[in-house]
Amino acid sequence: MVAGICAGAVAAAVLAVAGTGGAEVCSMREDGRFVPASAAVASPAVTYDKKLVPVGSWIEIDQQTKENTGATTVKLRVKGMKPGHAYGVHVHQKPCAADPAAAGGHYQNKVSTDPADVNAENEVWLDFTADARGSGRATAWHSWGFREGEANSVVIHDVPGPSGARVACFTAPFK
Repeated sequence: MVAGICAGAVAAAVLAVAGTGGAEVCSMREDGRFVPASAAVASPAVTYDKKLVPVGSWIEIDQQTKENTGATTVKLRVKGMKPGHAYGVHVHQKPCAADPAAAGGHYQNKVSTDPADVNAENEVWLDFTADARGSGRATAWHSWGFREGEANSVVIHDVPGPSGARVACFTAPFK
């Protein structure tokens, strides 16, 4: 399910612009259930490792950007993951597909090939450890916002930190 609010955005479902303390807020919230990457019916949520991200597990992404400052908060909630496992999660450049590599690299505020720029300040990291029920949540806040069309998915990795095997992907229409 998709819900989005963004001044000036053109979308299939146009909602309203929310005001908070005089600052316009551009927001997006989307959730989905993971299906196998080989599923006959396309889904925005695909799992590549069914032991770490079981079929039917759930994800929600919520983004809020203050239009006057560009400050952005991204929140992640998941249910049904492997209990006790620590995951790495990053916003990626491209939408998900059956091939885990299709999501491209991490979205970076300062686009760089310098390994020193692969960090939680220049990228959106939402690492979490699933609780005993397989639920988890994380929040990232940055003083910057996404460039239009350059942030399109959230990739879940098998370990926290800057890299790891891609175990699931969720296409999200970041604003």
